[in-house]
Amino acid sequence: MNFQWTDWLVLVVTLLGVILYGVYQSRTTRNLEGYFLSNRQMPWWLVLLSIMGTQASAITFLTAPGQAYTDGMRFVQYYFGLPLAMIVLSITFVPLFHKLKLFTAYEFLEQRFDARTRALTSFLFLLSRGLSTGISIFAPSLVLHSMLGWDIYWTNIFMGGLLIIYTVTGGAKAVAYTQKLQFLIIYGAMLLAAVYAVQSLPAGIGFTDALHIAGKSGKLNVITTGMTQEGFDWKDRYNIWSGLIGGFFLALSYFGTDQSQVGRYLTAKDTRESRVGLLMNGLVKVPLQFAILLIGCLLFAYYSFFKAPVFFNQAQEAQVLASAQGPAYRTASARFDALQLEKQAAAVALSQARRNGDAAAEAQGREALQRIESEGKKIRKEVQQIIRTASPGADTNDTNYIFLRFVGDTLPAGLVGLVIAIIFLAAWGSIAAALNSLASCTMVDFHKKFAKRPMSSIHEYRWGKFYTLLWGVFCILIAQFAYNLGNSLIEAVNILGSWFYGTILGIFLVAFFLKRVGGPAVFAAALLSEALVIGIYYLDIISFLWLNVIGAVAVLLLAPLFQILTGGTKRRLS
Repeated sequence: MNFQWTDWLVLVVTLLGVILYGVYQSRTTRNLEGYFLSNRQMPWWLVLLSIMGTQASAITFLTAPGQAYTDGMRFVQYYFGLPLAMIVLSITFVPLFHKLKLFTAYEFLEQRFDARTRALTSFLFLLSRGLSTGISIFAPSLVLHSMLGWDIYWTNIFMGGLLIIYTVTGGAKAVAYTQKLQFLIIYGAMLLAAVYAVQSLPAGIGFTDALHIAGKSGKLNVITTGMTQEGFDWKDRYNIWSGLIGGFFLALSYFGTDQSQVGRYLTAKDTRESRVGLLMNGLVKVPLQFAILLIGCLLFAYYSFFKAPVFFNQAQEAQVLASAQGPAYRTASARFDALQLEKQAAAVALSQARRNGDAAAEAQGREALQRIESEGKKIRKEVQQIIRTASPGADTNDTNYIFLRFVGDTLPAGLVGLVIAIIFLAAWGSIAAALNSLASCTMVDFHKKFAKRPMSSIHEYRWGKFYTLLWGVFCILIAQFAYNLGNSLIEAVNILGSWFYGTILGIFLVAFFLKRVGGPAVFAAALLSEALVIGIYYLDIISFLWLNVIGAVAVLLLAPLFQILTGGTKRRLS
């Protein structure tokens, strides 16, 4: 692992600079509106950067390249429903939320339904966001664990503790301004990593050659239909239909009902500023995600010409090599290395055939690459089984480590530290916003709602900071259990969100469009829909993106039915 003193210097200076900048920008009115909503004075461009910084966590930059390396570009279809969702939210949710001067999105539900429905929806948000934020804290800890061998549990505590400093101190204003700085550093460093990957290719091999090799190996599968010989595969996670439909419902819920995002655009000066921020997010998110995934394809091309490790998690690799399974691992690794030599020859031949316009040789090179890729996957599965034998509780999914391994093994001193810094910055940006939203919901939807004694502004402000700290500690505890999730981190977070987002969205859709349905009916419908979603997931009969559709539609169908059966009175928003 190539981590030198210059990398430490770049890493420490960058992280300390962001923390100090966040503390400096934390000067705000010492009340809840100042702490949670920056006194509603943010311009649209800062709202945009805050929205993007909140959704683009370290998980995005850490595991998305690895996702593309192993599964190709088709993950980008996950975001295809997002632009349409931004338009719908700008027309419906945003004007109402600003008109009502809400602190949290769930206050609206009490005005429309009742306190019980508000508490249920807020609780579902707290549960889902708290768990996913814990996974997000784990992501930067994974960097130090993999590259430097640090203990993962103490690293979770250390990294979570640093994050809490400026989040508790500064509230929403510190979060927004640090996200602006983080955004610029993050995308600049990712661009440098991509450029270095291309420039490190053998002489005569350029960017278009790299894309050609990735494409012939099946990695540029941007659009997939999900169709098989037996018909549409409902278990296929990423295709055009799950992305457009399931992704639309997921984005509608995430940006319209998740307080970590609603809280970002409620900081805007007015409705127009919020709308512009959301619509611009819809325009730039898909291209940016495409670019991040493309880095994974460039890494695949890079490792077509240079030796790729049979397993990318260095810490886990060291453990198995020191165990009784070490000889078996070395044997499998040697077979994989031999296969890599074939892959290098095939990649060179394919590039040469492309330049010469030799279609027959190009087809032969493509078939060779695909065969080698298939054989390589079989050896990697053998290696994973060897690792499980050596350590039954080991994490055998190394997707999360692919980008890290490339950074640590190939990038020059200084640039390694900068790229590692962006992992932390992305984590801090999204986690800080999440902690801010978790604290605001706890304070507004539960503490203030059910407190028997009125509080002064300064006491509310202090309680808000206390709940931010409390949620930070909770998320650190969750991070301690995130090591063996069995998925890439980006998939794990999205699956977790899909358990709850459909139901929460369904409640809001009933509130907006089914005016004759009252609180008791939608409360019962939400409980039954949530049970249905969890049951369908564990039966494994459909991919997780569709759970967002099922949850929302179930609430929309069941709530009117329960209204008829109970004959309860409805409540309208005055």
